[in-house]
Order: sequence, then C-alpha cells, then structure tokens
Amino acid sequence: MKPSKTLYWIVTIIFAALMLMDGFAGFAMTEDGKAAMQQLGYPNYIMYLVGAGKILGAIAILQTRYKTIKEWAYAGFTINFISAAASWAIVGAPIAYSVFPLIMLAVMFFTYYIWKRYERRPSQVPALAI
Repeated sequence: MKPSKTLYWIVTIIFAALMLMDGFAGFAMTEDGKAAMQQLGYPNYIMYLVGAGKILGAIAILQTRYKTIKEWAYAGFTINFISAAASWAIVGAPIAYSVFPLIMLAVMFFTYYIWKRYERRPSQVPALAI
C-alpha cells in the first residue's frame, strides 16, 4: 500500500472511530450530553438524531463502493461541526468549546483531501488498445 493510502486509512479509521463513539454516546443519553444540550438550548432528543447521523456517516466514509454516499457523509459532518462551533459561540461558551469542533472539521477535511487526491490518480490498469 502506498504511503498516502496508508495515511488516509489510518486517519480515516481514527476519525470514524471517534464519530462512532460520539454517535453511541448520543444514544446512551449521558448526563454530560444532556447538560450540553440544555446549555445550548436544544431538546435532548436531538442527541438521537445527531448520534444516528454520526454512526451512519462513519460507516459511509469507511465504505469504498459508493462514492456519492461518502461525499454526502463528509458534507453531513461538515454541517455538524460548523453548527456545533457556531452553537457554542452563540451561547457565549468558552472559546475552547467552539475550537474543538473546528479541529475535528480540519481532521475531516484532511481525510477528504487525501481521499480525493488518491481518487484522482490514474488507474494502474493499462488501457485496452483497440
């Protein structure tokens, strides 16, 4: 496996694992999660919706067959992280609360960039001469 592909899979698997853990934490309705939703002014049931989205998104970015679904997952994570950072900033939380989603957004963009760069490379299979 080439170094860029290896790097892509390492970072993507770590990112997907974090999203899976966060998604399952949403379903668990932890006290910390409930407190955060209350501080943001969101109803607790949103944790189920966001959790389901993160679990499905993590699965989508790990699969290799459907590129469009992978693109949608990256778009969903982008919306999620930007919304999280904006929500914390709007309620006046400490800056660190807004920075963490932006760090995750940067990690996600890194995996997206490596994936797109790898996908653009010409195939190693020689073309059929007719």
